[in-house]
Amino acid sequence: MNFKIHRGTKEIGGSCVEIWTKSTRIVLDIGMPLVEKDGTAFDFNKYKNNTVGELIQKEILPNINGFYNDANKLIDGVLISHPHIDHYGFSNFLHPDIQYYLGAATHKIIELTSTFTPQQNVIQKCKYFEKSKPFKIGDIIIMPYWMDHSAFDAYAFLIESDGKSIFYSGDFRGHGRKSKSFKWFLHNAPTNIDYLLIEGTQIERNTKRDKTESEIENELIDIFSSSDQINLVYASSQNIDRLVSIYRACKRTEKLFVVDVYTATVLKTLSEFSSLPYPSKKFTDIKVIFPHFLCRRLADGNNEKVLYQFRNYKITKEEIDKNAHNIVMMVRPSMKLDLEHIPNIDEGNLIYSLWDGYLKKDYTSNLIDYLKGRRFNIYKIHTSGHADIETLRKMIDAIKPKCIIPIHTFKGDEYKNHFKNPVKELKDGQEVVI
Repeated sequence: MNFKIHRGTKEIGGSCVEIWTKSTRIVLDIGMPLVEKDGTAFDFNKYKNNTVGELIQKEILPNINGFYNDANKLIDGVLISHPHIDHYGFSNFLHPDIQYYLGAATHKIIELTSTFTPQQNVIQKCKYFEKSKPFKIGDIIIMPYWMDHSAFDAYAFLIESDGKSIFYSGDFRGHGRKSKSFKWFLHNAPTNIDYLLIEGTQIERNTKRDKTESEIENELIDIFSSSDQINLVYASSQNIDRLVSIYRACKRTEKLFVVDVYTATVLKTLSEFSSLPYPSKKFTDIKVIFPHFLCRRLADGNNEKVLYQFRNYKITKEEIDKNAHNIVMMVRPSMKLDLEHIPNIDEGNLIYSLWDGYLKKDYTSNLIDYLKGRRFNIYKIHTSGHADIETLRKMIDAIKPKCIIPIHTFKGDEYKNHFKNPVKELKDGQEVVI
């Protein structure tokens, strides 16, 4: 068995790993980069007019035989570890007949992202795997392990063939609301793996211990309970752990939770897979706001049915204005126009609950500056979706790999300073024979 990391040995995001035997070839993740080679934010708009061949030549797309429309023989399968764009974002360039393997909820989230945003990733041929149930692609055996991560439905993979083994951690942590799944993994982890490809997003931060979602919930309660003005929360609508923390904090402070139609759709869709609150007769303390630009996008895309499903749970801007002291509302930069039509929310609170890196984006700073102009208090309440060093060490100690390969990190050279197991740093495109 052989493998090659096409992208990820020297950066966070854009993950792509090719694994092959004499008769089978698979790829783990096909992510869009987060950064350019010079460290600046990646903007695909600069490359949108390039051909596939030009994108490969510029090392934007991976050079993988059997991947694109000119392929004579397709690869045998692409596995998607979780529904974050830096792990599936280039799937729209692949040959439409390629077979994907992913979680059912992951597929739903990718479809929702294509409905609500300009990101268009249509996966036509797919098979759904389930946690802890092995399956085969050719002569390769894959075991998916459910992981705690800020993305719903995240997995790590054990890859085996001809007595050789690779473990791909994907993105994971141990301090989220699925921390029990990570604890279960530590007691049931495969051992004596040949190569462990383990993410190191937080290696450079040298963090000691991340806050848990329960601690996040308590911090939100402190703000909600002491406020007699509106509380706005800027968080990812796909960070289900965070949405649950916000909702629980609303319940405990008797606040009304207001979400936009996108967040409402995500919660309702994923309630098929987990017990989640969403706007319905069962959860009357969740209402839906219909932001101007979002509704226009849905209408222009002939997705009016998505809007209509929540019409019985609508809350108007006038109702928000009258009851601002009792409301916690999800907000995003595109809702600035809607906020301008809610006059009585000055001196409220904005809770920023995302990675600090997004603060450098113009759309984020514009929203924050606008709310500062309305005398809002700005709070940062967040915890990472990735493992701290101690959690990385726990996975390594459980698996006992013969060799560690850094991936999804800017600081692969620091692994040897934290872990006693042998570490081998690779370059993108470097082939390894097991």
